[in-house]
Amino acid sequence: MVRYQNIMKLVLAGLLAAPAFTACSDSNELTELGPLETEDEAFGKATGNFTAEEWFPGGELGTTEKASYSAPTPAVQNIAGMEEDFNTGEDFFEHLYTFEQAPRRGLGPAWVRNSCIACHPSYGHGKRQTEYRANTIGNGYLLVIYHPSNNAYISEVTGMPQTQAMAPFKAPIDENQIQIDWKTVTAMESGLAMTFPDGEPYSLIYPEVRIPQSAFNTNPKPTDYDVRLESTIGIYGTALLDAIDDEDIEKQWAAEGKYVELNPAMWDKEANTFKASAYYSAPYNDTGSHRGGHGPLKRFTYAMTRGSLQDGAGANAIWNITNVTRSDRHWLYTTTAWAKAQSEDPEVISYIKQHGSSLTSILYPYYADGTDEGIANRVYEVLNTPSVAYKETFVKYLLNGAPYNGVEEMSDKQYYQFMVWHRGLAVPAARNLNEPQVQRGKQLFSEIGCAQCHRPSWTTGSDDMWVDASTKAYAQQIGKSASSMLPKYAHQTIWPYTDLVQHRLFMANDIRTGWCRTTPLWGRGLSRRLTGADDRLHDCRARTVIEAIMWHGYSKQSDGYRATEKFYNLPKADRDAIVKFIESI
Repeated sequence: MVRYQNIMKLVLAGLLAAPAFTACSDSNELTELGPLETEDEAFGKATGNFTAEEWFPGGELGTTEKASYSAPTPAVQNIAGMEEDFNTGEDFFEHLYTFEQAPRRGLGPAWVRNSCIACHPSYGHGKRQTEYRANTIGNGYLLVIYHPSNNAYISEVTGMPQTQAMAPFKAPIDENQIQIDWKTVTAMESGLAMTFPDGEPYSLIYPEVRIPQSAFNTNPKPTDYDVRLESTIGIYGTALLDAIDDEDIEKQWAAEGKYVELNPAMWDKEANTFKASAYYSAPYNDTGSHRGGHGPLKRFTYAMTRGSLQDGAGANAIWNITNVTRSDRHWLYTTTAWAKAQSEDPEVISYIKQHGSSLTSILYPYYADGTDEGIANRVYEVLNTPSVAYKETFVKYLLNGAPYNGVEEMSDKQYYQFMVWHRGLAVPAARNLNEPQVQRGKQLFSEIGCAQCHRPSWTTGSDDMWVDASTKAYAQQIGKSASSMLPKYAHQTIWPYTDLVQHRLFMANDIRTGWCRTTPLWGRGLSRRLTGADDRLHDCRARTVIEAIMWHGYSKQSDGYRATEKFYNLPKADRDAIVKFIESI
């Protein structure tokens, strides 16, 4: 009965959210809007100051001509059978996870979201929220809870804090107590006025988030903490960024290090090279070899904590957002403080004692001998993932119990198909490049210095990708080379408009640490059409392109201040041209 009630809660949540769910139909009809309104004979040809290649920001193998963030790349379509795996992988992204029902089983015991697309509306950037509700479709916010004294995440909850849990457990954070207040900037620290010289006003807002200590269902409860929001970004085209050689990114950092300070956590200024912490330490490819004694360069997330794509934000999130285990992550995403609090909660113990004795009960793994002490001990050892004995505990107690069953909840084949989809998402083709206003915008974008950080183009390398353990295991099962089974994008000229460097903008209530990777601009001009919103920057504080640009000039210390100052002093027609250009690429 408990199992049925919990599953129905998820089903009802999905049904209630359906009217606002603009990107999760089986046909994906609302994101696949057909061909772009291309400029007839102009499309695909050199025009003005644009080359013919710039119509295809993802290169020949990575661009779609559909108005979509979810279309497969030509690299996927060119290989027989791969599009079928792409479609299956897409299903794991788009639909709700449940406690027990295959093929998307394994949700819980605590989670951040019950589906991936909930955070990525139409596969794009999350939408600005005025309250934190995990089940709101389009809420791409992740809570960032850290100690301001050293910028380290608090240990009482997971790094991606969870606000949902299955009965009878209490969510690590009670989201009803989370408060988001939007503040309006009344004056720029840099001295720039809130009105352009020609009289046109603009406004800037930013969020302040408060979580009282009472909201934490942990023991101990955290102290001395602060909270920030980070929103998801579009996931299309990420494999193309993965295909850029580490050495080329290092050259970009070294070149910029002559003019701006680089993140000392990533960059060794004296040696003029990346620190060892900037690389993933695992073997580089399916032969087990290393490149230069280390794994791939981290390049994903705002903090550049992930690389390659197979250890990237999406590959990680399919595990820690839903708490769905797989062969290379066969453990729960929980904390000792939460496990302790649940094991000490008399309501939790009583509920398990009443409902958890049956072999078919979702709570059976926690039932133990049915005594209060036995249940409390079992709850603690099963939920306490950081314990040294956890893996032995997992095998000993969960072999016959839902929702984990002692086996992978996401099989190696399913994860491989998910990665075919993840690596196979195309970048939408550029639009309007034959228009004089867009061409003028491109010229000004470079002239005022925007292109110094938003580097227009890169050329990918041989795409000698790092291969994860799950894909290796599946490749071994079917007798193939893992790196040959996934979409590849070797030697493509791409136009993402990012330098893949971390910069500081010194904004009000800034991102944790202050360092943030330059976000790619490609395809963002379709955001309002595909997702219903144009929110930008790490916490969706910018509601328009203008606001995003002006946040770069909030402080004179910002790496983007000089470019913003020049933008601020441009005539309106030129400002509009830059905006039109950004919305067209």
